[in-house]
Amino acid sequence: MSPAWVRLAAVARKEGLQTARDRRIVFMLVVAPLVQTILFGFAVDFQVDRVPAAVVDADRTPESRLHLRRLLADGTLSRARTLGDGAAALDALDRGEAALAVVLRPGFGEDLLAGRTARAQVVLDGTDPNRATVAGGAVSRYFGERGAELAAARAGRELPLRLVPRIAYNPSLRTPPFMIPGVLAMLLVVVTTIVTAMGLARERESGTLEQVLVTPLAPAELLAGKMVPFLVVGLFDVLLVLTVGALVFDLPLRGSLAVLAAGTLLYLLTTLGVGLLISTMSRNQQQAFLGGFLFTLPAVLLAGVVTPISSMPPPLRLVTFANPLRYYAEVSRAVLQKGAGAAELWPQLAALAVFGLAIFGAAALRFRRRLA
Repeated sequence: MSPAWVRLAAVARKEGLQTARDRRIVFMLVVAPLVQTILFGFAVDFQVDRVPAAVVDADRTPESRLHLRRLLADGTLSRARTLGDGAAALDALDRGEAALAVVLRPGFGEDLLAGRTARAQVVLDGTDPNRATVAGGAVSRYFGERGAELAAARAGRELPLRLVPRIAYNPSLRTPPFMIPGVLAMLLVVVTTIVTAMGLARERESGTLEQVLVTPLAPAELLAGKMVPFLVVGLFDVLLVLTVGALVFDLPLRGSLAVLAAGTLLYLLTTLGVGLLISTMSRNQQQAFLGGFLFTLPAVLLAGVVTPISSMPPPLRLVTFANPLRYYAEVSRAVLQKGAGAAELWPQLAALAVFGLAIFGAAALRFRRRLA
């Protein structure tokens, strides 16, 4: 083994041992990703069901009771209160006892049997827009479908059009297969960026960095030795999240893990470079932590991990093109859920390569000048 590799291995071993002795760093690197994966997997759920509904059946006929039972049968809505009039239903919405009120007016059943237009009203609590949209859509869809069926039956013919939906990749519309790849991108940027920045700032703050500089180590060997342990930890965290996702949340692994590994390495090159760049601008660990936080928070918010990029204002959508986290989230979701390969993901991989080489190269150059 050449002397350069011996020196590199010695620095990497020293950095790994120093990191392992710091319990706070070990918690951030190993325990925090595991805990956050489980918490996000269970706690974050975009599926809206069992929405509490206040029901007002002012008609009190077999027809009105039949349609209310059918409306509540699919589980999207749950009967929270049965009230006598619309004013009481509005009070229930004001007190937070229900998220919507369904009101069937007097004559509802008679109008249906006579072939006249039967009127129903739904009042939604719009404080939660997503829940209100789903609940309102469920009510509109039910009465729309029943109205079309009744109209066709009275005309003595079948419905001219029947929609048969088919959902690809995630037929049950579960949230964890969508969230966990995004959580993976988020955890890597938090763990590797902040820990790298704090580790190098700690060396400078304690004075050990100057001691290393008097050794025969070249700046490139010193930098590579310090980055290798965090690169290994990042890859370990990826395996940890994928294992927990597959075993606990039934996360699909449809695509090539080699493509995911290539994307991960390019992404880690970017996150480690950002951490290194922050460390060169920080005089102590507090500044390094704050700098890492100020980078990771906007990166996560503008990556499409939780909020779809398509729903952002046009200026922010343009900003997301300069966010490496966006491209890695797209790579991980496409590989795991859709089985995409390098042929489909080469634009994202190329963007990650450009970001990684540019950011890490700039950080390494600044690090060398800082040592000089």
